[in-house]
Amino acid sequence: MVKIIMRKYLLKASNSAIGKARGLRKNMTEAEKKLWSQLRNHKLRVHFRRQTVVGPYILDFFSPQAKLVIELDGSQHYQEDAQEYDSKRDDFLKAHGLLTLRFNDLEFLRNPNGVLEKRHEEIQKRL
Repeated sequence: MVKIIMRKYLLKASNSAIGKARGLRKNMTEAEKKLWSQLRNHKLRVHFRRQTVVGPYILDFFSPQAKLVIELDGSQHYQEDAQEYDSKRDDFLKAHGLLTLRFNDLEFLRNPNGVLEKRHEEIQKRL
């Protein structure tokens, strides 16, 4: 189901969103680079994509198989308007059967194993 939904929304993605996602892939934060190095090796046999456009949103990391989104949030996500945007975004994703895990960039850099363990737990629940 998610693959169909994902394709549907990918087809509706604007050229500007696709271009922005490509730019974000090239300019990942330090935390995103470290998490991507852990996600891309498929240790749990689950494929993740990075900076993927789903509907009007660009997701940091997305596993269609596990229906899981992982977001690494920098300080800009803690401003009031950004929190409202993130809440609306999470509601949209949830309505399409996707679970969003949010972590602070610094939280991940300080405790990558904790974040990876949480990801592992959620993947096991969802498969």
